[in-house]
Amino acid sequence: MNRKAFIQSHGAECKNWNWSWSFVNEAERFIIFGMWQDAGTKKVGLILHRGWEISAKGRKNNGYRQAIEHIRLIKEEDYRLKTFPMIGEPRNPEEGELSASKITEFTPELNEARLIELPDGWYASHADDHFETIAEIVAGNEEVEFWEGAAFRIQVNAYERNAEARQKCLKHFGFRCRACDIDFGEKYGALGQGYIHVHHIKPIHQCGGAYKVDPIRDLIPVCANCHAMIHRRADPLSVDDVRAMLAGQSQK
Repeated sequence: MNRKAFIQSHGAECKNWNWSWSFVNEAERFIIFGMWQDAGTKKVGLILHRGWEISAKGRKNNGYRQAIEHIRLIKEEDYRLKTFPMIGEPRNPEEGELSASKITEFTPELNEARLIELPDGWYASHADDHFETIAEIVAGNEEVEFWEGAAFRIQVNAYERNAEARQKCLKHFGFRCRACDIDFGEKYGALGQGYIHVHHIKPIHQCGGAYKVDPIRDLIPVCANCHAMIHRRADPLSVDDVRAMLAGQSQK
């Protein structure tokens, strides 16, 4: 299936199939953008760069003007955003990311996403993304050599994390850090919306392998900074410990 057939199979259209970068389904009120990043990474991906307004030949790109209108529909008219993963290369390699890219490969798969506006352009984040947490590393006896400027490997014990348990924890507690009270959405806007770590109150490696997680009693949301401080000690601090430390610091 080519890109045009894929887009049309979802009821979306555009002004011109030769230069369009974005597409609209008016009946169901959603916009489709290609996202320049593999969907499996669960990271924000670029959908429109501000540097793409002008072509390498100095002319305005028609695709950019249409894309801006489609972004307006998302921001002001409550159209939903959907994306599909793309791989491409700059039309003018010497200009790098500032040159509108030529699609070399795409995945015919739509994902619900939310729009994130940053200084250099517009990005998309998947609606069901699960942000990374700090790995719990168990010290071993293996000797590891570290070399500056070279790749190296660290051997650790890995423990499976349950995404559904994480979701239930956040549905109960919300996305505010229970130690320092930061909400990334309030602090960083759309980029931080929904971002938070989930901490295992009892370290996974002390649970003797697989165990049944209670999302309310065993898990708690904390920001990346507080999570790092909790694990700063071999015997992790409690969230209450960190909260008390922060309160003490604020009084100095």
